[in-house]
Amino acid sequence: MSSVLYTAIATSAGRDGRSASSDGRLDVTLARPKELGGDGAGTNPEQLFAAGYSACFASAMQLVGQRMKLDVSDAAVTAEVGLKPNGQGGFELEVALRAELPDAISAAEGEALLEATHQVCPYSNATRGNIQVSVTRE
Repeated sequence: MSSVLYTAIATSAGRDGRSASSDGRLDVTLARPKELGGDGAGTNPEQLFAAGYSACFASAMQLVGQRMKLDVSDAAVTAEVGLKPNGQGGFELEVALRAELPDAISAAEGEALLEATHQVCPYSNATRGNIQVSVTRE
């Protein structure tokens, strides 16, 4: 029995074209970045993944912060998503998450917060063991 809380649905035709959600809330032009031989005239899957991961991690951090009684309302998360060859003819991603935390959060509290958030975040759970993900405090 499934206990799915929400399902997002999007359809895309590849790196050059369009990607749209079934509810019409997302409708973006896709284009390969110049670094991959494209014209860079649209967004790309890596940017969309970075936006999704950073938003998800920041949201999970709000939940964990509440549990730890830490005020993270001014926190922000930046995700850098790199695309690289996997050495087997395909490609893989690597992610660097950088969290900006309020100064009132000590180094020890920040480390505990980020570790706990990395265990709660759905993107972190989906990528764990599949791609390299680093989490640091800025």
